[in-house]
Amino acid sequence: MKFPCPALALAISLLAAQSVFSAIVGTNTPSEAVTAKRIATLPRTERAEWSQYLAHSERQWKADQEFLRRELKRFGTTSVIVPPPARGASSLPLGRDSKWYATADARRLADITISFQTPAGGWSKNLDFSRHVRATGEHFVPENASHFLAASDNDAPRDSGWSYVGTFDNDATTTQLRFLARVIRSLDKKQGAPYRAAFSRGLNFIFAAQYPNGGWPQVWPLQGGYHDAITYNDGAMLQVLALLRDVAEGKNDFTFIAERVRRQARERLQRGMDCLLHSQVIVNGRRTVWGQQHDALTLQPTSARNYEMPSLASGESADITLFLMQMTSSSDEVVGAINDATAWFTKTQLRDVAFRNVGNQGRQLISDPGSGPLWSRYYEIGSDRPVFGDRDKSIHDEVNEISFERRRGYAWFTDKGNVVLQSYAKWKAARPQ
Repeated sequence: MKFPCPALALAISLLAAQSVFSAIVGTNTPSEAVTAKRIATLPRTERAEWSQYLAHSERQWKADQEFLRRELKRFGTTSVIVPPPARGASSLPLGRDSKWYATADARRLADITISFQTPAGGWSKNLDFSRHVRATGEHFVPENASHFLAASDNDAPRDSGWSYVGTFDNDATTTQLRFLARVIRSLDKKQGAPYRAAFSRGLNFIFAAQYPNGGWPQVWPLQGGYHDAITYNDGAMLQVLALLRDVAEGKNDFTFIAERVRRQARERLQRGMDCLLHSQVIVNGRRTVWGQQHDALTLQPTSARNYEMPSLASGESADITLFLMQMTSSSDEVVGAINDATAWFTKTQLRDVAFRNVGNQGRQLISDPGSGPLWSRYYEIGSDRPVFGDRDKSIHDEVNEISFERRRGYAWFTDKGNVVLQSYAKWKAARPQ
């Protein structure tokens, strides 16, 4: 994936806390959904598979909604029950002693978990699985709408009553499957039967959601907008790849997986890895890192929310690079991807600055000799200058110029690059010369 280096009108210092050249440097444009019209522009040999994928997604979208409509009709109401919310999937513990997963408490959580499994086989995000088994007519997802929606907002859902119904966002679906695997491993075949069935449906959900090019969207069935993009944000695709790796190996929690399914997981894992490597951004013939999300059809970095622009994303790229270093065997392509990504982290580090509260002005980037290194969350593709977005879709080259609300409510800098550089030194030393 190649990007021309954009012409820069001004030389912007990466380390300047208050740049006299700070300005609005662009406007964030919405990500494009996967549509029949866009598929028609693909090479002829690729269209059939993508068209079948899109048709399957649309059928499942309608089937999922019809399932809830039928429940409401049987219940004699049109009012959907809103389930209890929770942050992420924290109500499903994955770190307990193995014996705990055979207890009544664990099975209660497992029963609640499978009751909220969508008809497609996945799970929605931010559900509290500690409360109660899903009731007839209860939605599969709590209220997840943005509190800042405005006209033409990138976050506006395709259907206000149907959003994130089946997703990999916030560790959804992969966490539920890992929890069920721990319960299944702790029970005999008869006791574990309902959880095995739910696990199988969840794994098939992952297989169905995978794009023909190997990537995964944030939401499936496809929701449109940036949710259709191949999503590295919040580790969404990495969580899927890690789960498939563990399923394919059939060890520890996954010894119950049949060899036929393991083979399928291995094949899907390889396709996913190929997509990950092919989406590493190339600038002037050299690999750099990855975006927060990539267009499903072009593999180019694309936007998400109003303030998340197409760019090189340091946090997600750090996670990807560390994931590649953890592979037990590495091809030349993987080694090259790691080497070039680490070189990018070395090049783009910011030193002698800190991002913290300054009086009543909120968080700001300030000069702080000896601090760092830090990395900006986003870098402009080609120039590697940090860029920052605001809710009005404006793109800035100075974080102190964006609104107080966004400076306060978003992680604009990260130190994850330190972990990459430290891990790379150990990884490199352990490799045969």
